[in-house]
Amino acid sequence: MARLPRLALAGHPHHLLQRSASRLPVFVDDVDRIAYLDALREAAATLRVAVHGYVLMDDHVHLLLTPPEGPAIGRLMQSVGRRYVAAFNRRHGRTGSPWEGRFRATVLEAEPHLLGCLRYIEQNPVRAGKAAHAVDWPWSSAAHHLGRRRDVLITEPAAWWRLGNTPFDRETAWARRLEDFMGPREALPYTDSVLKGWALGSGAFLAQLAGQTDRPLVARPRGRPRKV
Repeated sequence: MARLPRLALAGHPHHLLQRSASRLPVFVDDVDRIAYLDALREAAATLRVAVHGYVLMDDHVHLLLTPPEGPAIGRLMQSVGRRYVAAFNRRHGRTGSPWEGRFRATVLEAEPHLLGCLRYIEQNPVRAGKAAHAVDWPWSSAAHHLGRRRDVLITEPAAWWRLGNTPFDRETAWARRLEDFMGPREALPYTDSVLKGWALGSGAFLAQLAGQTDRPLVARPRGRPRKV
């Protein structure tokens, strides 16, 4: 069966996942991680893509972003890939790409899934046993959202501002959410949607998206249609 084109639509939040080939480390050390974030920051600024959150794990990356136009997502990842892969191979004496084929992506309904996806992303190191608390992992946007550091890469979405009237209120509200660990059942829609490329949202949201793309938005039921 032919592979579906990636779902990418202007003005909507997108959850992206990029994994390494054979699950080998794509970030060997902090120098690699800094190089990746530098490339992401420059590409996002050039293409006017709003990055709302991220996490860099040893063998994969999660991003939450909103593009001004659909093609900007592919251009962003292509720009980051060219720059980072060249630097990575130069430092480590490698050839070829350390990434596994295409990146994965899905479109999210901002309410309620944008902040849910951000929580999913920033809790990733806790799920992986890399950190006891999300803020302990330095290579994610969690510290920014908790007021521990200022990350110029991050653009706050409208849903973030509704968490509270002051920075302290928003950071306190977010700290409570990050400490509320997302179990497998709650995490499954975010994992499943990004791996399979299906949009995540309500029926009304999917109907709205259907007017913007000819690409299927959800999986079709298996088997033959029922006879009436």
